[in-house]
Amino acid sequence: MTAGDAQLRTGAFTISGRWKSVRHAYLGLLFMLRTQHNAWIHAAATVAVIAAGVALQVSVDDWRWLVVAIVMVWIAEALNTAFEHLCDVVSPEFHPSVKRSKDIAAGAVLLCAAGAVFVGVSVLLPHLTR
Repeated sequence: MTAGDAQLRTGAFTISGRWKSVRHAYLGLLFMLRTQHNAWIHAAATVAVIAAGVALQVSVDDWRWLVVAIVMVWIAEALNTAFEHLCDVVSPEFHPSVKRSKDIAAGAVLLCAAGAVFVGVSVLLPHLTR
C-alpha cells in the first residue's frame, strides 16, 4: 500500500489523492468505451448533437437542455456498465434474478436515451424548420 492509498483510506484530503481519484474515474470511462458497444453509439450521438447544435447556433438555454440529456445518457450507461460487472463478479454463473437485474439496468439506459432523443428533437427541430 502506498502513502497515497493509506491517505485515501484514512479520509485525509490531499491533492495527490484527488488526482488519483480523477485518474481512476478516467480509467473507468476508458474501460466503458473499450468494452461497451452501446457506449460507441452514445458517443456518435453525442458528437452528432453537438455538431448540430453548433451548426444551428442553438441558444444557451437550448444548450442547457442538450447537455443535461447527453449527460443523463452517459451516467445511465456508466452505472449500467458498473452494475453488469458487479453482477458478473457476485454471480458468475447464470441466475434468473441477475439477468432480470441487468435487464432493468439496461432498461434505465433505454429510458434515458429515449428521453434524450425527445429533448434533442424538441430543441433541434424548430431550428431545422426555420
